[in-house]
Amino acid sequence: MRFSFGLLGLALCTCAGLAAAAESYPSRPLRIVVPFGPGGVGDLTARVLAQKLSESMGQQAIIDNRPSAGGVVAAEMVAKAEPDGHTLLLLNNQQALSVSLFKSLPYDPLRDFQPISTVGSFSLAILVAPGSPLKSLKELIAQAKAAPGKMTGGTINVGASQNLAAELFKSSAGINVLIVPYNSTPALVGALRGNDVQFALEILAPIIGQVKAGALRALAVTTPARTWLLPDVPTVAESGVPGYEVTSWNGLAVPSRTPRARVDRLNQAVVAALGSADVKQRFHDIGVDPLPSTPEAFSAHLKSEIAKWQKVIEQAKIPKQ
Repeated sequence: MRFSFGLLGLALCTCAGLAAAAESYPSRPLRIVVPFGPGGVGDLTARVLAQKLSESMGQQAIIDNRPSAGGVVAAEMVAKAEPDGHTLLLLNNQQALSVSLFKSLPYDPLRDFQPISTVGSFSLAILVAPGSPLKSLKELIAQAKAAPGKMTGGTINVGASQNLAAELFKSSAGINVLIVPYNSTPALVGALRGNDVQFALEILAPIIGQVKAGALRALAVTTPARTWLLPDVPTVAESGVPGYEVTSWNGLAVPSRTPRARVDRLNQAVVAALGSADVKQRFHDIGVDPLPSTPEAFSAHLKSEIAKWQKVIEQAKIPKQ
């Protein structure tokens, strides 16, 4: 009997210890690994959220920038991190693209991560130079069809979201145009304004100032509904390409074996942060729409994005890296 009471006492102590450990989370600073360099939309989004999480979680949230092709370095770091909820990944649409762009990855985006919540979404736009004779996307499509293979469109690097959005536009609109990749947004804008390409497809956030100043002209946005950034600019779907939709997004994830209680704690903190007036305003300032979700909804979204872009990459015959 004495032995049984000893086991019972040990069990009670163990349960109490586990409960205390759960209550103490987080017990050290959170690290958010960002697959981009400082200053871009993804980095700025993460920094706004990190400040709010630092307040609500009781521990500082630190940004760790780890840029690389396809976001592979950042994702691998988090996939192999201790699954204790202290290391997070700013998971984004590039992770969905990388599945089909690389011959092999050192992780599986669906198996090795537990999504927490989507964080933000942002629109892309089809752009022309201010002096372009093209006044609408319908005119652009008509001209491309009248002279197959003659028109050129610009994006940043092959395999980037913008580049694949252009490939999807080609196939969805049924046009034969040459997509020319550039290594940066400034280089792309220079090519467009110099008439090296007749149109460009780029994320709105970094070029919205030029659009509003008249240095670039937006013919259409890629989101399913018009964006508050340019409320008078129609969507691609409205402009004669029904069903076309591309929305860039990001979210937070942790290693897959992270305890569900910690995932839920993080989800509650993220959703609360995204609902706060100051975060909404700061996201607004950088052209991002807050996009809170459940872990399950984020997981389903990631699966659908992987399937969608696999088809685009295969159709565009983009070689695997």
